[in-house]
Amino acid sequence: MRQNSSNLSVESLDNKKNQYIYSDEQLISRFQSGDENAYIELVNRYKDRLTNFVYYFFKDEEQTEDVVQETFIKLYEKKHYYKKIAKFSTWIYTIARNLANTELRKKSRRKIVYLSQMSNQKNDYDLTADDPGLNKEVENKFFLKKIYAAIENLPENYKTVIILRDIQELSYDEISNIISVPLGTVKSRINRARLKLQADLEKFK
Repeated sequence: MRQNSSNLSVESLDNKKNQYIYSDEQLISRFQSGDENAYIELVNRYKDRLTNFVYYFFKDEEQTEDVVQETFIKLYEKKHYYKKIAKFSTWIYTIARNLANTELRKKSRRKIVYLSQMSNQKNDYDLTADDPGLNKEVENKFFLKKIYAAIENLPENYKTVIILRDIQELSYDEISNIISVPLGTVKSRINRARLKLQADLEKFK
């Protein structure tokens, strides 16, 4: 059977300048109309972003992969639940966040500690006095690890908004919709979270 010529080819979705030809909302609309290639492109666009977002909640690659995969399964199965009144990014982040919270509640009920170190492996560095570049690299890695640890130690309501705003770079309005709190509360939490991070990291400067 010949494929409908109106279907997207995945290769043609982006031009040479990496500008999207179709918006997220146009893609989900096409997917709702039966275009499977539009679904593939949405997965490609959001896989890395959702993985980074969810990883901050678990610090575990396997659990993160499971939640992200489940998010895309929900997208596939519940595509007609999406309505144009909301941005697609808000909708997909909300799904991922709800699934992550569900998993965290399960772990809490089993009394399993889900906060862990940023890395499961510890690297030994053999530094020499005449290698300032290597010393600087290790120093940067150390400070970056402290930043991640400081974010991890934030209260849950602060951690979520900081990840969404400063790491995922979502707008205040999107964050407000994702976590279902007023815009003013979002801004207040972000400001307080940043102040706490600055205080926690001050001693490492």
